[in-house]
Amino acid sequence: MAALFKFRKSSPVAPAASVAAAPAPAPPTVMPSAGTLRVGMGQLLVEGGEPDRNLERAALMIAEAAQQHCDVVLLPETLDFAWTHPSALAEAQPIPGRYSDLLCQEAVRHQLYICAGLTERAPDGRNYNAAILINPAGEIITKYHKINLLTVEQPYYAVGQTLNVVDTPLGKIGVNICADNFLDGLSIGHTLARMGAEFILSPSSWTVDYSITEEDDPYREKWVKPYSILAKLYNVTVVGTTSVGYIVGGPYEGKKSVGCSLAVDASGVRAQGTFNEFAGDLVVADLPRPVRAEKGTQIGEMLLRKGFRFDVLPD
Repeated sequence: MAALFKFRKSSPVAPAASVAAAPAPAPPTVMPSAGTLRVGMGQLLVEGGEPDRNLERAALMIAEAAQQHCDVVLLPETLDFAWTHPSALAEAQPIPGRYSDLLCQEAVRHQLYICAGLTERAPDGRNYNAAILINPAGEIITKYHKINLLTVEQPYYAVGQTLNVVDTPLGKIGVNICADNFLDGLSIGHTLARMGAEFILSPSSWTVDYSITEEDDPYREKWVKPYSILAKLYNVTVVGTTSVGYIVGGPYEGKKSVGCSLAVDASGVRAQGTFNEFAGDLVVADLPRPVRAEKGTQIGEMLLRKGFRFDVLPD
């Protein structure tokens, strides 16, 4: 894999008069952690325009995550109507509302945190590609609207305007959605990290042409790189769960969502789901909680020590 960010070259040093024995190699750096978070990445089959069936599958996945003692279950993007399905234009629900209430009830029933993507009908009549984080008391403790909208989804959703990091007993959690973590939207993840996030949870719908196979085009690597940039720069853990199944309706009809749910921290890839449009399953990962001591301008100083450049513009 290509270098994730460019390091400054060290200054030249005059050769020593005599050659000393080479020192023993330093042991690999181990990033500090404070406890462990068990995350269930619920790769759901999400059917276009079938919110009731999709929510039923979500409830089963949440129950399985509880059986495996997960602290939090992360579900896909727009799991109610599916991403860019036209039915959401008329049928999307408010948050709180019918579909978010069902997820809140499951959080109480199973006493865990749930992070899930839904379509929200806002009071002003606009739809948003939304994600919510629910605590075991059934309370929505943060809600986020996707910012880095693909061109094809802009007729369906308005652009989000805010970011938030919430402090929980599990750690400080930021939420974003899918393409917010792609390379061209990575400033969103940078901002969540600067706000103190230890974990970034990202409901996703990773979609490719029906002809794509993992052997010909290793799709998961396209996400490993941006996740790793954030993880290595900030010692933050990034987790994305995607849907599976074929797209029905909307601009991506005939394409497929392929799984590959992913968890990455500063040490590398911690867990990956299967690449397969039929791989609806729960991927469980035990993730060390990062220790993040730097705040404010201390973060910039840390990034400089790692070779990050703030003053380089493209040609």
